[in-house]
Amino acid sequence: MPELTAAQAADLFRARPDRFVDVGHGQVAVRSIGEGPDVLFVHGWPVSGATFRSLLPFFVPHLRCHVIDLVGAGDSRFDRTARINIAAQSAAVRRVVDTLALDEVAVVGHDSGGLIARHALAGDPRVRSWGLIDTEQPQGAHWRLSLLFATRHLPGFERLLTVASNIRPLRRNRFVLGDAFHDRDLLDGDFAEFFLRPLKESADRRWAFGQFPRNFDFSAFDALAGLHSRITVPVQLVWGADDPYFPVAWTRAMMSGFPGDVRLREVRRGKLFVHEEFAEEVAAALTPTLTAPRQGSGKIQP
Repeated sequence: MPELTAAQAADLFRARPDRFVDVGHGQVAVRSIGEGPDVLFVHGWPVSGATFRSLLPFFVPHLRCHVIDLVGAGDSRFDRTARINIAAQSAAVRRVVDTLALDEVAVVGHDSGGLIARHALAGDPRVRSWGLIDTEQPQGAHWRLSLLFATRHLPGFERLLTVASNIRPLRRNRFVLGDAFHDRDLLDGDFAEFFLRPLKESADRRWAFGQFPRNFDFSAFDALAGLHSRITVPVQLVWGADDPYFPVAWTRAMMSGFPGDVRLREVRRGKLFVHEEFAEEVAAALTPTLTAPRQGSGKIQP
């Protein structure tokens, strides 16, 4: 496949998705690009599939990348009857895998996308490997994450956070989005265009933005140990060494819960959005695991 530039990768998310998958309470948007073994990318809250735009140029020459917008995010289709919670989003991920007939797929999940993906597909025989980036851990919610989600009970929570995130000096505050990147300038530009301005411009997107934290079930953390015990295929963990929401020390501790091959790459200076800020290093860490054939399949590695 011809080379994909960073600008072209970003433009993919300004164009119409390739298809929509009906998941019963909305439609997941799907963009598929690249050649090679299939990989499904699952984003977290409060972003969309566009968060993986910086990784795509490194992957599309040798991977078929399926990037989704979950219901309520990005270019998905929904109304205010949509169920936006971990259980519904996990069911949606399974529906996407079924509909796309992904019989041998690697899964990449970031942030709550990693949580949703594990609830959806842990132990699923169709999954050949995992890439998990700065995501929830069995130890529970760190105080920084708990503090952020505590505001979900405030009247007009989603409007308050939308206003704060769309005022440049406020969004750079460490208790808003300032600790999501090492370089806070990355909160501007594409990040603001894809994830922050749409909340300001669309009441429905703002509503969906508020639904996920309001409906968040913290027992999902408790289930992770059991889910990890079912993941016997290779797992590559990639973590920002300075992530304040999902501490890398907790990640080192959780590695023993995976019965198969599990590896960790710590990215110096990386924070929550390490894959956006240090895309080349993250892609280099993930590529061997994502391109490897299913164990015991007898296929030749690309």
